[in-house]
Amino acid sequence: MDADVIRVLVVDDHALHRDGIRQILGQHPDIQLIGEAESAELALVLINQLHPTVVLMDIRLPGMNGIEATRRIHRDHPRARVLVVTAYDDDEYVRGALEAGASGHLSKAAPGRQLIDAVRAVAAGGTVIEPVALTHLLAGGNSIPSRAPQLTERERAVLELLAQGLHNKQVATRLGISRRTVERHCDSIYDKLGVGSRTEAVVQAITAKLVSLPDDHR
Repeated sequence: MDADVIRVLVVDDHALHRDGIRQILGQHPDIQLIGEAESAELALVLINQLHPTVVLMDIRLPGMNGIEATRRIHRDHPRARVLVVTAYDDDEYVRGALEAGASGHLSKAAPGRQLIDAVRAVAAGGTVIEPVALTHLLAGGNSIPSRAPQLTERERAVLELLAQGLHNKQVATRLGISRRTVERHCDSIYDKLGVGSRTEAVVQAITAKLVSLPDDHR
């Protein structure tokens, strides 16, 4: 197995959408479609067998919904990254997916190039939140701490880069520190913000105005 190949599992109950994703992913040799599931229940079985790098997860599914499936994947398979790909960008859906542990949110209306970029980004440890989804999150409010957490200057710098979608290695290079140091800063940031993932940390930080909103989200 080529360790550099991104192994993708698609979870969607619409065959037409799965066909479209199959065609898009098939054009890129660094990405391999290893399985498809029309339900969350089947997806959980396949994850145990196929060990995907990235799971492309719809939200509205027959039986178990995509948010609950994401929660279980995040709990039982923390190395797998979930990218929610859905037609719904309501605050309730976006927030639910991110709180469940998704690495990002992408609209089904997004062009193929954007899907490929998003798959590569989350596989590398980054986050992907479309401007419209982030706008809904900000408009919907968030559980902002009553007192702003006391982040160090370096922690704020790390948060700024996380908000730009950079993964740990890129953050380390940008700041001239080791990847292990970035991981320690992230752990401290999560603890201070009371969150469990970098995606939640980015949303929380932007909502609480701890970092600046990226230019393409304004």
